[in-house]
Amino acid sequence: ATVKAIPCLESNKRINGSAHAKLANKNGFWNHTTYFRSFNIDIFSMYAQSCQSMRTCSRRQDRHFVNEKHQTLSQLLKRDLVEKRISIRLSSRPQGLSFLSSAHLRESRKTLTTKVFASSSAQIETPDKVLFNGATEGFWEWRGHCIRYQRMGTEGPAMLLVHGFGGNCDHWRKNIPELAKAGQVFAIDLLGYGYSDKPDPKEQEAHTLYTFNTWAAQLLDFAQEVVKEPVFLVTNSIGGVAGLQAAVNKPELVRGVCLVTLSLRGLNIRKQSPFIKPFVRPFQQMLRETDVGLGFFNLVAKPTTVKNILRQAYVGNPDAVTDELVDYILTPGLRAGAAAVFLEFISYSEGPIPEDLLPLVSCPVCLMWGTADPWEPYEDGKAYADYPAVQEFIPLQGVGHCPMDEAPEIVNPKIINFVLRNST
Repeated sequence: ATVKAIPCLESNKRINGSAHAKLANKNGFWNHTTYFRSFNIDIFSMYAQSCQSMRTCSRRQDRHFVNEKHQTLSQLLKRDLVEKRISIRLSSRPQGLSFLSSAHLRESRKTLTTKVFASSSAQIETPDKVLFNGATEGFWEWRGHCIRYQRMGTEGPAMLLVHGFGGNCDHWRKNIPELAKAGQVFAIDLLGYGYSDKPDPKEQEAHTLYTFNTWAAQLLDFAQEVVKEPVFLVTNSIGGVAGLQAAVNKPELVRGVCLVTLSLRGLNIRKQSPFIKPFVRPFQQMLRETDVGLGFFNLVAKPTTVKNILRQAYVGNPDAVTDELVDYILTPGLRAGAAAVFLEFISYSEGPIPEDLLPLVSCPVCLMWGTADPWEPYEDGKAYADYPAVQEFIPLQGVGHCPMDEAPEIVNPKIINFVLRNST
């Protein structure tokens, strides 16, 4: 049956009487107020508003502009829903939106259920999705938020892969199948990144939502609730700081940490010179609270810019920066809320640095470092080999900041060796 619906991002809330519902009902598009977890309410709201604008525009030039914007929003909304694997009919004209449950979805053996509260009490089921590399994609509810993860393998030691800044599960697409030959592999989108929910950080006190303690708690709860056993954390860049924090907070759930390069958090206020420190917080506040930050995000969030940035990071193998990779990074980076997360994190100068955490880690640590890393210099990285927890320090000759994707043929065997050596 067709269910006419208003998608809502807010967890466990009906939106009867909300501005979104009123706007939709005013225009005669929807008769039922419905709740869908994790759908893109911002795109939906703009879509509904563009429908209204198309009806009220009088000047031909304005109608052309609004129609073009409406078509773009239609495509964004459709893509957002398709990513949730809901079959839809979306009119190119402002006539309404229908959600259809598909027979093959209902017949799927393993399902994740998205609840729909409507007069018809309809329910739409979404199956775990098998990806091109054989991994399975699923969603997990954590603290009221929808978290995406991928998994592959059913036996052996459990590995949880954690991406870096701006990344997501797909950054590990070249690693998951190989690592799964040696154990159970999970990759996760941290809260705020990839296709996980992106709650608005401005609804809380500054720098209290997107922190390393938050992400560490997410990793630990995932190990308990989904993996159901202690894990080896395999991390990249800032994911390494979250992994180390998790190992400190609950050592019984972390068997080891493999740092495939590590963010040294050079923007942390404790690493700034005395001359710079007084200007750090005002500058961060400007980025976070004004249109300057949004303008900066809009300059960065373009395919050409993303490709150029990635080619800097993949200095040893720039040909690995394909249009596919850019799409994997940029597409979720354009979802509603992503700009706020981006600005929140680049203005986050507090929190732990590796020097705080490594002395407290009790599990074995493997540290790999690209000798050509342009963002975290290899010479700086070598100093971290001296911490007692660091079992081995592995130079990766000629490799940049994302070795797992730039040189997976080198990195994968080293991860497997570390995990198996510490599994007995």
